[in-house]
Amino acid sequence: MATARAHSLWLSITPALFVVLWSTGFIGAKLGLPHAEPFTFLTLRFIIATALLLVFALATRAPWPRSWGEAGRIALAGLLVHAVYLGGVFSAIGAGLSPGVAALIVGIQPLLTAAVAGWWLAERVTGRQWAGLALGLLGVVLVVSSRLGQGGTNGFGLAAAVVALFGITLGTLYQKRHCAGMDLRSGGVIQYAVTGLAMLSGAGLFETRQVAWSGEFVFALLWLVLVLSVGAVGLLYTLIRRGEAARVASLFYLTPPTTALLAFLVFGERLPGTALAGMAVVVLGVWLVNAPRRG
Repeated sequence: MATARAHSLWLSITPALFVVLWSTGFIGAKLGLPHAEPFTFLTLRFIIATALLLVFALATRAPWPRSWGEAGRIALAGLLVHAVYLGGVFSAIGAGLSPGVAALIVGIQPLLTAAVAGWWLAERVTGRQWAGLALGLLGVVLVVSSRLGQGGTNGFGLAAAVVALFGITLGTLYQKRHCAGMDLRSGGVIQYAVTGLAMLSGAGLFETRQVAWSGEFVFALLWLVLVLSVGAVGLLYTLIRRGEAARVASLFYLTPPTTALLAFLVFGERLPGTALAGMAVVVLGVWLVNAPRRG
């Protein structure tokens, strides 16, 4: 009985824990990018994550894919969720795109996911959930509106952010449809390995691959490996396995408000009234999407 209660408690706090951990990616990126170019930074991150998960998978005798086809599907989902999404976001911001504009573009993801899930996964999105998704997007606009003037806009940055949007959308949907039974240990090794190779190729083609090693950079790198690549991604895949795509995607609306709050606490960044109002709107929208259906 106690074990069942503990399991139920864990499932209930998983969404909130995922949002908090995923949002801390902002801190790692802000601390690390001044010391390394985007693809170089991500290459190091995924090489370390691959090595750690490989040791863990072997030590715990994790099951591996039964066929090359299954391994290929796992690898493709990983490339979409990690390489395309993170590579796009880091490249957009590295190219000078305003973080606020990037957040707005990627913030369309829950609406796009709900639209695609209707025919690809045969999931029914109710009118209340559509209203919640729209409210969530409005809240994201309010949260990041004070940041839209920071940085600039350029064609490459905008294109990279759009590519990131489609990467995380298609990746989460593909993961749910084709990789629902993936073991998080062995599957993580495959996904991080192919992502690391993709990032290494990008770094070799477009970057100098130089790193200014410092305590701050090492902290950012380890944070992204342990907290994001191991912790947050594992929680994301658990949520995808358990819930409807639209419900899981709606949690991404909570990332900009949580990130803004963390930036206020850690870096002392301004938190205007519009951002506070936006946080309230986002919470309402996510509640409408995830509240139990009647009848």
